[in-house]
Amino acid sequence: MFTHGRRWWIISLVALGTVLNYLARSSLSVAAPTLKAAFDMSTREYSWVVATFQGAYTVMQPIAGWLLDQVGLRLGFALFAVGWSLSNCAHAFANGWLSLAFFRGLLGMTESAAIPSGLKVVSEWFPPKERTVATGWFNIGSSLGGMIAPPLVIFCILHWGWQVAFVVTGGLGFLWAALWYAGYRQPEHDPKLGAAERAYILDGRSMSPPVGKADAWHTVLASREFWSIAIPRFLAEPAWQTFNFFIPLYLYEARHMDLQQVAAFAWLPFLAADAGSLFGGYLAPWLMRRFGASLLTSRKLVMTLGASLMMGPAAIGLADSATLAIVLFCVGGFAHQMLSGALMTLSADIFDSRVVATATGMAGSAAWIGGLAFSLVVGALADQLGYHPLFASLGVLDIMAAVVLWILLRERQNHHG
Repeated sequence: MFTHGRRWWIISLVALGTVLNYLARSSLSVAAPTLKAAFDMSTREYSWVVATFQGAYTVMQPIAGWLLDQVGLRLGFALFAVGWSLSNCAHAFANGWLSLAFFRGLLGMTESAAIPSGLKVVSEWFPPKERTVATGWFNIGSSLGGMIAPPLVIFCILHWGWQVAFVVTGGLGFLWAALWYAGYRQPEHDPKLGAAERAYILDGRSMSPPVGKADAWHTVLASREFWSIAIPRFLAEPAWQTFNFFIPLYLYEARHMDLQQVAAFAWLPFLAADAGSLFGGYLAPWLMRRFGASLLTSRKLVMTLGASLMMGPAAIGLADSATLAIVLFCVGGFAHQMLSGALMTLSADIFDSRVVATATGMAGSAAWIGGLAFSLVVGALADQLGYHPLFASLGVLDIMAAVVLWILLRERQNHHG
C-alpha cells in the first residue's frame, strides 16, 4: 500500500538522528555528579555550563533553520550531525567547568538543526492529516535519547571513565550522518518512492495553503501565526529542559540515590515521554475523525490536555518517596511530549515548506530563551530553596502556554484535515 511506504522509512531515519542528537546532549546531565566532583564544580557553575549550551542553541536555531532552507536537508542535516558529533567527543578534553562550557557551546550550536530538520521533513513528506503522527514518531527520538543516556553513560563511567562516555555518545553521530546523506532525497527526486505515494504526498501539500510564501524570515516574524506558536513554546520549554538537565542531579542530590540507582531509574520519565509523543500524535487525527475537529483545533486540544497533566510533576514536592517522585516525573514526560509535538507540528501546518525550518528555528529560539532563563533560576535557587517550588512553577507555565495558544491562534478557512 502506498499509504504505508517510503515516507515512514524517511521519518524513521529522522527519528534515529534525533535519538543520537539527544543522547549526546543528555550525556552531560548523567555525568554531572561525576564531573562536579572531578572539577570541584558547584550547582551554580553547572547551571552556567548548561546555560552555555542553551545560549548557543538559542542563538543558532534560526540560523540553522535558514541554512537548512537554503542548502537543503540532505547536505545541511548531515553537516550539522558531523558537527555535533565532533563537539560531543571534544568534551573528553575538558579540564574544568570553563572548558566544559566552551565545548558545550559548540554542541549547542551544532545540535540546533535537529528539530527544524525534522519539521522540514514532515512538511515535505507528509500531508496535513498525518503530520502530528509523523512528528510524534520522530519526536520520540528526543526522549529515547534521554532514556538511553543514563545506563550507557554510567556504564562507560564505571568501566572506562567519563571521557570515554562522551566519545562513545558523540561518535555514533558520524555513522548516522553518512546514512542520512546516502539515503535522503526530497519526494520529487527520490528514486525509491513509488508513483502512487509521490502523488499522495504532493496532493496533500495543496490541502492547506500556508503562510510565509515569500521566502523570507521577516514574513514569518510578522505573522500572528508565528507568535501563536512562539509564545506557548517559550512558556512550555522550561519543563522539558529541566527534565533533561536536572532529573539525574535531582535524584542524586534531593532523593539521595547513588549512580547505579540513577542509572536504573532516570530513564523511566523518558520512556513515558516516548508514549506521550505517540499518543499525542495519534490523538489529533482521532479528534478530527471522531468529533470533526478542525486541523488547528485538534492541535490545540492535544496541547491543552498535555498542559493539564503537567500538574503531576508540579506536585513532586508532595511526594513522600523517591518512587512516587519518579512516577510524577513520568507523568510529566508523557504530558510534555504530548503538548510539544502538537506545538511543533503547527509550524508544518501553517508555514510554506520553503520556510518551515526557518519558522521552526525562530520559534525554537523563543522556546530556548524560556528554557535558558529557567535553568539559570534553578541553578541560582536550587541550593537555597530546593527543587520543589521550581517544579511547581513549571505546571503553571504550561497552563499559561495553553491559554495563550487558544487566544492567539485563530482558525483559517483554508485549513482542513
